[in-house]
Amino acid sequence: MAQVGLLDLAGQAALVTGAGQGAGRGIAMLLAQHNAGGVAVNDFVMARAEAVAAEIQALGVRAVPVQADVGDHAAVAAAFAKARAVLGPITLLVNNAGNAGPEATMGLSPFFWETAPEDWDRYFRTNLQGVMNCCHVALPEMVAQQRGRIVTIVSDSGRVGEARLAAYAAAKAAAAGFVRSIAKETGRFGITCNAISLSTLEPPMDDEQLARFIASDRSRAQLASYTIRRFGKPADVAAMSLFLCSDAASWITGQTYPVNGGYSFAV
Repeated sequence: MAQVGLLDLAGQAALVTGAGQGAGRGIAMLLAQHNAGGVAVNDFVMARAEAVAAEIQALGVRAVPVQADVGDHAAVAAAFAKARAVLGPITLLVNNAGNAGPEATMGLSPFFWETAPEDWDRYFRTNLQGVMNCCHVALPEMVAQQRGRIVTIVSDSGRVGEARLAAYAAAKAAAAGFVRSIAKETGRFGITCNAISLSTLEPPMDDEQLARFIASDRSRAQLASYTIRRFGKPADVAAMSLFLCSDAASWITGQTYPVNGGYSFAV
């Protein structure tokens, strides 16, 4: 049963990238629970997208799995075409796909001067080019509909810097700058564009593995940097994404909101 109220999405259709697991899954599920007219679940791995789409359909909400590497413009265009054919106009876009690309895992790199230029490409391809590709495909329809919400997930590494993650930080900072620019272009058409800046989220583990991870000396040392002494959860990201997609945020655009447990502060 869909929930209604201030955060009611009024039957608009959404596309969430990287939604086959983790924060992306949480975002897709919460949008579905707040009266989205349908959700296109994007993931590089089709089986993951299909599993989350099935969960959404079990709520009585339309869903369609769409496989695409967001760094491939043609694949993004095909994914949107498939989503529109099932759900109609897509007026909610959450750019969640990120990290080190569809087949890579995040981790500390060598010092920047020890990396090679080709090492940087995977970060820019997904975290910047992927965001640009999705917005490039989504915006003409939003302009035609005279309404739209774009939410892009960035990182505190792009706001405050992070040693040994220079290329990733640069790509996320660039994505936030891109969001501010398209906010200025699209506001006159009833479209808002905002970013959510994250710090560390709990890794996708089963309960036993997660408990061991959080109890480790490494995690405890990391959590000392957080005012709220826990890692983020998918629900934390999903709640802010829902807010920014809703009419409750209709007069907010071009902003970057830290959702980070107090890892860094913003003025």
